[in-house]
Amino acid sequence: MIRRMMISLAVLAAAPVALAQSVVVYGEKVWTGTSQGTLENGVVVVENGRITSVGTAPARVPAGALEVRAEWVTPGLISAFSRTGLAEVSGVDNTNDGGAGKSAFSAALNAADGFNPDATPIAVTRLEGFTRLAVAPEAASKLFGGQGFLADTTGLDGSIFKERAFTYVLLGESGASLSGGSRPAAWASLRGAFDDVRFFGARYMSHNDGNVLTRMDAQALMPAVRGEQLILFQASRASDLNAIMDFQEENPSLKVAIVGADEGWRVAKRLAALEIPVIVDAFSNLPASFSQLAATSENAKRLAEAGVTVAIVHLENDSHQARLATQVAGNAVANGMPFDIAMKALTSAPAQIFGMTDLGVLAPGGRADVVAWDGDPLEVTSAPVAVYIDGESQPMVSRQTKLRDRYRTLDESERPMAFKR
Repeated sequence: MIRRMMISLAVLAAAPVALAQSVVVYGEKVWTGTSQGTLENGVVVVENGRITSVGTAPARVPAGALEVRAEWVTPGLISAFSRTGLAEVSGVDNTNDGGAGKSAFSAALNAADGFNPDATPIAVTRLEGFTRLAVAPEAASKLFGGQGFLADTTGLDGSIFKERAFTYVLLGESGASLSGGSRPAAWASLRGAFDDVRFFGARYMSHNDGNVLTRMDAQALMPAVRGEQLILFQASRASDLNAIMDFQEENPSLKVAIVGADEGWRVAKRLAALEIPVIVDAFSNLPASFSQLAATSENAKRLAEAGVTVAIVHLENDSHQARLATQVAGNAVANGMPFDIAMKALTSAPAQIFGMTDLGVLAPGGRADVVAWDGDPLEVTSAPVAVYIDGESQPMVSRQTKLRDRYRTLDESERPMAFKR
């Protein structure tokens, strides 16, 4: 395929512009994520960080606007679950702030305190079209991992735009292990923690510790117990998913979402009836544990067909490889999921799950997270040629691209003395 791209030099600048400039993005195909569907020869107009119009050519061109032409145009992609920015080298403890296995605290741990916008994976993730992240802590000492947050991928200070966006709770085999060795122990811990919150005044009047939680942990869990904050449960086995749904029915005010759900297709109708969204890795199709014996490549498709809101992520190496969610979504399409649903699983579905207002779609009035691509965004050979976050052009470079460019054209005479013969 001959790739056709006409991109202004300003779009290719290494640093974002100081102020959001008007931009007109022309796409041979513009996937809107709205009732407009996919537009042939579409145009997206951005002014002052907002999308002002989405339609077919020709469109009004603001005076002095940058013009970008690409094969595909989409909303900025949203990673619905990762630990991007919490670890530079996952296996080196002092560079990894994802979990705290030796801490006395659990639900009170605020992952935003460990976020590094300069972390190498941020730029790498942005270069693959992801403009927003839902970042979760790890549950390392108890089943309560702590408070997750929402951030953009600009790599700038202030890129976290919502701290304490959700509480992360690990169930299933891993949660059982952290709770004493069994699923009954994990559920006793969860119910005991909820009781600690509900009877907070009496329980912590003269003590710092409740049945399960410290005073600080109980205070941090209060919004979730009251139904004011999303609880993100991680579990895979169908029986674990049913237990979560039982718990939600016992506590109907709770806001619940599930990550993992490898056997979700088995309980899809109930998930849909309770309007519980799921975040799945469609690559997870093997019985890697006793919680995944019924894993299948058609999980995402079957969940969506049942009416479940589905977001797609890549869960392996979640601190560095969130960008591979496009490949996961492409495989979901190869296994029967409609293309539009797979695209929504990378855009509007995560926005809906985490309450990211005006993101995940290309619509007038929406925030201008826009990505121009050189091909189908779910094809492994395609890549963004321009990325905008809130209407601002983003650097199309990372540490890897700089190293590639440096050594691809390195003059032999510049080699260190140790490498000269």
